[in-house]
Amino acid sequence: MTAVSENSDAPGWPGIPARWTSSAKTGVGTALSGASRVWFTLSHGILNEMYYPRIDTACIRDFGCIVTDGVAFFSEEKRHTTSTVSLLAEGVPAYHLTNTCHDGRYRIEKWIIADPSRDVVLQQIQFTALQGALDQYQVYLLLAPHLGNRGAGNTAWIGEYKGVPMLFAERDGFALAVACSAPWTACSAGFVGFSDGWQELSHHYRLSQTYQRAENGNVALTGGVDLVACQGRFTVAIGFGQNPAEAALHARSSLAEPFETVCAAYCQAWQAWQRDLALPDASAAQQRISAMVLRTHEAKHFPGGMIASLSIPWGMAKGDDDLGGYHLVWPRDLVETAGGLLAIGAHDDARRVLDYLAATQEADGHWPQNMWLDGTPYWNGVQMDETAFPILLVDLAARSGALDHAAIQRYWPMVRRAAGFLVRNGPVTAQDRWEEDAGYSPFTLAVEIAALLVAADLAEQQHEPDIAAYLRETADSWNADIDRWCYVTDTDLARQMGVSGYYVRIAPPDVAEAASPLNGYVPIKNRPPDQANAPAIHIVSPDALALARFGLRDPNDPRITNTVRVIDALLKVDTPFGPVWRRYTGDGYGEQSDGAPFDGAGIGRGWPLLTGERGHYELAAGRIGAAQRLLTTLEGFANQGGLIPEQVWDSSDLPERELFFGRPSGSAMPLVWAHAEHLKLCRSLRDGQIFDLPPQPAARYLTQRTHSTLAIWRLNQKRRTIPAGTTLRIDVTAPATIHWSSDGWRTTFDLPARPSGLGTFVADLPTAALAPSTVIVLTLFWRDEQRWEGRDYEVQVVAADPEKEH
Repeated sequence: MTAVSENSDAPGWPGIPARWTSSAKTGVGTALSGASRVWFTLSHGILNEMYYPRIDTACIRDFGCIVTDGVAFFSEEKRHTTSTVSLLAEGVPAYHLTNTCHDGRYRIEKWIIADPSRDVVLQQIQFTALQGALDQYQVYLLLAPHLGNRGAGNTAWIGEYKGVPMLFAERDGFALAVACSAPWTACSAGFVGFSDGWQELSHHYRLSQTYQRAENGNVALTGGVDLVACQGRFTVAIGFGQNPAEAALHARSSLAEPFETVCAAYCQAWQAWQRDLALPDASAAQQRISAMVLRTHEAKHFPGGMIASLSIPWGMAKGDDDLGGYHLVWPRDLVETAGGLLAIGAHDDARRVLDYLAATQEADGHWPQNMWLDGTPYWNGVQMDETAFPILLVDLAARSGALDHAAIQRYWPMVRRAAGFLVRNGPVTAQDRWEEDAGYSPFTLAVEIAALLVAADLAEQQHEPDIAAYLRETADSWNADIDRWCYVTDTDLARQMGVSGYYVRIAPPDVAEAASPLNGYVPIKNRPPDQANAPAIHIVSPDALALARFGLRDPNDPRITNTVRVIDALLKVDTPFGPVWRRYTGDGYGEQSDGAPFDGAGIGRGWPLLTGERGHYELAAGRIGAAQRLLTTLEGFANQGGLIPEQVWDSSDLPERELFFGRPSGSAMPLVWAHAEHLKLCRSLRDGQIFDLPPQPAARYLTQRTHSTLAIWRLNQKRRTIPAGTTLRIDVTAPATIHWSSDGWRTTFDLPARPSGLGTFVADLPTAALAPSTVIVLTLFWRDEQRWEGRDYEVQVVAADPEKEH
């Protein structure tokens, strides 16, 4: 090792501002063993983010090779090679990378795994000189520590562990150590952008100046490998620990075992897991990759906790305080992932998800919008579908054979609390499934209503018939109001599209409860700044197809087909691989028009996930061929590693930004939810029906054609009209007496609200016989507080709309 002076602290503190790296992963991996608490990702032919000791804690930015000739040649592996990636075995996240120099001078091959017995990532590397002799090249390993999710505040140094030279870094209880089977030549620690190895090598083609230590900044470690001594083949171990000695011990211990032995143990565990899966026959290789992606994203010490993606969207433009929400658990994504696991028969894995959800449920019955693995909320939004989805998961797991009667009983308290939260706070959502506007969302309504019907069945099984009846009555009333809240007719867009109407993405409560709720409405926040006073438009989204996906509407219902026509006209993009859909009109989450990274503003791009959802819709509509073609399209959006992105670039090629039409954009990759949707679509096509379709809504609304005789009024849903012939139900969250009149207070009635058993109190006013145009006036007396509401509310009886009798 190159000698360094005692006064060898690197200059340039604290380095340039830290940034993360590309989200364009070509591989993700971890050992199945709980003894190995590391995860790794691959991009551009090198290792980038590694995670330790939890899947939500990134600890390095990237780790690759630089090749020089010591005189005039400089080549950085991640920028100056063409890379290919393959799996060492089908469905196993063990990778073989081949990186060939653009100038044809060398080739680097890598075999990458995690040690199943230790907190270590291993890569065996073969360097081959394609021009000249081996001794004409120098290879340097360059690693950027970002310990504990932060690139700032890291300390790096060159040292040894029990006589073995290693590269070290630590920060706040996190440490890493890099050991190599080949001798080191020159090694250095420096501050990024000033004294790091990349600066030295790019300017001088060798480490002309080395530094022993770089303290408390954005740092990098560089180590030269003695190619001649190892004949170009060597193994590198990156060990992690709570302190440098622990990390070094792990690294040294891994190197002491033959790489082939460790690799065999790693692969055998994954192959055993894959053997137990029940995969549909078609496209099995891609299905095994999707299954592998789902399983890779599960935490080790929080069984059943799975994050959204082992990536940082547009990471190269993001610093320490802008990781985004992808290293978090999203209950919605988690349930979708569990559904993918059930689709392939991974029952044990799905049960772990249910156990995790039961343990992280909040006291009032809901789940956080997103959370760290220990259940600590991150964002503070409330999304009602994220509380409804776990209820549906219990039902799907039971129907799939993953839960017996005793297990269903065990989850009933979780379901009961969740259903209680829904009826106390729904149907309005504080944010839709894309974490955007509040109001009535077709997607959220579909999930909520389906969940209430599922919970009602479970309540009956648990001998709580009153709760079952109340849940069904609430679901029926909400279902009857969907069109009033979310369907618009006779708009400029409808006339332009040649349809009578369509479902909108979301409608705020104050507008949706008006007499003419949506026609001509658009939230000001969704209008471009230069169109604040322009004619009103509506926000359209494929989310409306959830009404068919969850069994509330027939897929061939004219309202659905009208909406599909509008969706396709506004949001569909035909790529070389097939169609993809954007999330909604006016979506701003995606690259900017020139391809620059999303920075809080941009243009929403096409989502492969929505291609999968459309495939399910086509299957439900009886168009099996179309659904099969969309499955092929969805698989076509995967990159060479088989990973499916969050978004694909849907504009002209921009090679300088690595953006190509129909290929992954700079968003999250892989998106676990997209892989789960892929597996469910494969299963649905095999079965000839939607795998995760809850049977209760379809049976109730499409087969039995159940209608609601109730119109619900709530403090968060102050309806202004009810159809003639319906009973007005007052549904509140505290004991109250309803003081009301239908003749302007000349005659008054008092009706105490009764407890529902789920934290609400209901009173059914006998309004079914009231004639149209009658105005009901009511107020509330809160019995616990012995006080009046202090204001009156009016509800008008209107003629029933025969178009709503469906």
